[in-house]
Amino acid sequence: MTPWRINWSSDAARFLSGMERGEARRIVAKLEAASREPQRHFSRLSGHDDYKLRVGDYRVIALLMHSEKTIFVEKISHRKNIYKK
Repeated sequence: MTPWRINWSSDAARFLSGMERGEARRIVAKLEAASREPQRHFSRLSGHDDYKLRVGDYRVIALLMHSEKTIFVEKISHRKNIYKK
């Protein structure tokens, strides 16, 4: 199965670059693994078109664009802060 492309929002890229290097690598590795079969790894947020991916204490909020086979990473944050507006 061909992996999906991963695109990053500027907010997600900024958060990732400010993280501890080991944690950032874990998130990128998990996203790359999930890109092979996104429906298996991501779960849909209730009431939204977005999906979430759990990586330890962090959450990745992404939009899965099925027609383009692209994962658009919108936001990354600690699980206690991710759902606050």
